[in-house]
Amino acid sequence: MSVHAIHSPADLDKFEPVADLAVDPGIRHYVLILRSQGIETFESCEGGEGHSYPEPTIRFHGNNGEGFKALSIAMSFGLPVLALRRTWDVIDGELTGPWWEMTFRTKGVVVMPDAN
Repeated sequence: MSVHAIHSPADLDKFEPVADLAVDPGIRHYVLILRSQGIETFESCEGGEGHSYPEPTIRFHGNNGEGFKALSIAMSFGLPVLALRRTWDVIDGELTGPWWEMTFRTKGVVVMPDAN
């Protein structure tokens, strides 16, 4: 598997998801790295008190092999992966999913976009 080169924080900015809410600063770098490599993220949280998850978490779509691809990418970029899960939720009594969920040991480095 080939990992596409990323040369600066500005290179990652073009992978910012279009969303109603901004991506949490403590997970943004991880989200942008995965998206830059073709992973279709749909939910993320930097984790901790007052957040939806206890630890930094990214959820993403994909078939049964996509999680392994995302894990390989995360490891190639040196991201501190804690766990990778295939998950389903029960909403209004109906099983929904599956999707992938990757959690991290620590929050990401907050990288500010280039001023240029």
